Amino acid sequence: MPHFSDYIIYVDESGDHGLKSIDPDYPVFVLAFCIFRKAVYSSQLVPALQEFKFHHFGHDQVILHEADIRKDRKEFAFLKTPKLKADFLNALTHIVAATPFTLICSVIDKDLHRRRYANPGNPYHIALGFGLERLFYFLRSQGAEEHRTHIIVERRGKQEDTELESEFRGICSGSNYEGVKLPFELIFADKKSNSSGLQMADLVARPVGIKMLRPDRENRAFEVLERKFYANGRGRRDGWGLKRFP
Repeated sequence: MPHFSDYIIYVDESGDHGLKSIDPDYPVFVLAFCIFRKAVYSSQLVPALQEFKFHHFGHDQVILHEADIRKDRKEFAFLKTPKLKADFLNALTHIVAATPFTLICSVIDKDLHRRRYANPGNPYHIALGFGLERLFYFLRSQGAEEHRTHIIVERRGKQEDTELESEFRGICSGSNYEGVKLPFELIFADKKSNSSGLQMADLVARPVGIKMLRPDRENRAFEVLERKFYANGRGRRDGWGLKRFP
């Protein structure tokens, strides 16, 4: 029986990975890797989000989507009331701040990527490669690089999932910066999966993208996340926990 890692990783994106039509207001693609110790995940994050949902909705079946919260739509229409939204966001921000986890984000500037390369690669696949390499570095720093580590992503569509799995297997087989095999296993979750980890990854990805686009704008969410980024042995975050490309 394989020895499973003490860590579990949840991945979600912000922005689309297409290069043909780029949104001028959000021309980036962000892939966020949220790394949890399983003991912390099960004992802290899961009950904290359940309690949060019970308080605000009366049940725990609501799935927290950053876009729906930001736009006050669907189950979050009640957030059009400023006081309620402030209380809601404050409580959610507190959960993110209080939960120990490590963050790795790959940010692709799609405009620059398209201009710089004659045949630009798929931003999702590029971001995935950067993220998996840095995840390996993190696990190695924790002495956990040889254990099987599960990486959870949300299903996007049959063709996209097939392409992603193929790219993932290639990277893990040795098509990475160090040319080593990576002990990762990809798990696809249904879009309706009420996964605390996937919801956390969804919540953190866009604030990072906004910070890269508008670094001088007040960004309370990023201020909380700034303390979560993986850093190398010298405490350097950029290029490690936060990788920008090109």
